[in-house]
Amino acid sequence: MPILTDEQKLERKVISRFKKAIYTYNLIEDNDSILIGLSGGKDSLCLLEMLSQVLKIKARRFSVQALHIRMENVAYSSSTSYLEEFCLNRDIKFHVKTTSFEDRAPNKSPCFPCSWNRRKQLFQTAQALGCNKIALGHHMDDIIHTMMLNLYFQGSFSSMPVKLKLRKMPLTIIRPLCLQSEEDLKAFALIKKYELQTKRCPYEKVSLREKMRDIFSQIERSNPEARYSVWEALSKENKLIEGL
Repeated sequence: MPILTDEQKLERKVISRFKKAIYTYNLIEDNDSILIGLSGGKDSLCLLEMLSQVLKIKARRFSVQALHIRMENVAYSSSTSYLEEFCLNRDIKFHVKTTSFEDRAPNKSPCFPCSWNRRKQLFQTAQALGCNKIALGHHMDDIIHTMMLNLYFQGSFSSMPVKLKLRKMPLTIIRPLCLQSEEDLKAFALIKKYELQTKRCPYEKVSLREKMRDIFSQIERSNPEARYSVWEALSKENKLIEGL
């Protein structure tokens, strides 16, 4: 057998975990029409890359489109031409929508209204395109950090589900990167030479989520298996699949 390089080993691990997530949580079914939320960051690019590969597997018959949402109020952006070419090279139809929000509280972080309006645009576009599922690029670290935020600041043991069927809309949200670590996705993006966003969100380093990331990094230094313990707890309490 040929000896694999470190890059080849990483790529195999990422693909293997992606397929495991799909089959373990039954994220994709025949005849699904999936809309990817394509921000332009490494996670959403990896998500699109992986889904385009799974599309080649004949056992799974589904369709995929991608939507990039530009937010006028926040100074961050990705190269639309790069994203369009990225999708074109993988036979994925690409859409762009521009939206904004009213900033009624100038002294507060705009993260919530920004997120809410982006999600609203995503839901509306998915239904207009006839999609029944929305795929988001959240990975295991995102899910764990959300659990910490909910636990410490909301008094609730919950997180972003791997699979969430919406009650008010005929849509299901899926997170196929749920078994991936952020560290592996960063390395994968470097291997694939993904183009960086032209402007990063100016608020991403001052959020509570960033603080949770730092805290959890400290926990992992004490216990490298901590993420799997948290994941097992979420699984036992049925927090990974909701609304089904």
